[in-house]
Amino acid sequence: MDRLELRNVQKSFGQTQILKGIDLTIEPGQMICLIGASGSGKSTLLRCMNLLEPIDDGAILLDGADISEPDLDPQPIRQRIGMVFQSYNLFPHMTAKENAMLAPRRTKGLSRANLDAPVSELFHRFGLGDRMDHYPDQLSGGQQQRVAIIRALAMKPEIMLFDEITSALDPELVGEVLDVLRALREEGMTMVLATHEMGFARELADKVCFLDQGRICEEGSAAEVLDAPQQERTKAFLSRVL
Repeated sequence: MDRLELRNVQKSFGQTQILKGIDLTIEPGQMICLIGASGSGKSTLLRCMNLLEPIDDGAILLDGADISEPDLDPQPIRQRIGMVFQSYNLFPHMTAKENAMLAPRRTKGLSRANLDAPVSELFHRFGLGDRMDHYPDQLSGGQQQRVAIIRALAMKPEIMLFDEITSALDPELVGEVLDVLRALREEGMTMVLATHEMGFARELADKVCFLDQGRICEEGSAAEVLDAPQQERTKAFLSRVL
């Protein structure tokens, strides 16, 4: 099991600095919830962890090795650090199962026969055993998001990143996606979530980090940050969302 560590991570787009020196340690098996207003840097931080965005300064360490070196091939790292986005990004001309098989077939060279049993097991585990052969437009938003999670898990990642994965869903569909995260939590998956679901964060997060203007303004247990915040900015944010 691998530890992910961010040291003074900085990132700018043009003249705008988005991340202003992020220090964060994610221990194996932990669930970390990132909270904060839109534009606070949560999504950019996750994209940097997955090497979708190069950082400008600082270091990202996976099991002690710096994975943020500019000449490093990101593909082996992305196989170890999976990411699920707000938009499902499923291919409409492929069935749910074909979508889930695509990445391990292309990046690991595995055959359909090799993948059939483990991918089918993922669909059954997350309540979609009868939807494997459906196309995305035949699935609800919650089902499509669960397929997107299954697609990421098919790569057998060690760490999972989730970027506001319930924010595009109708309220009645949010619960079925959060149930998947609960199951992963019970299995010991290391996870980092950007989320607005404060009740979920309070229930399951090992650590909550409040981001404000590109910095971690406050971090601690859910009880510490959500119920007894110390910083005025944290208090102001929570007064609007709780």
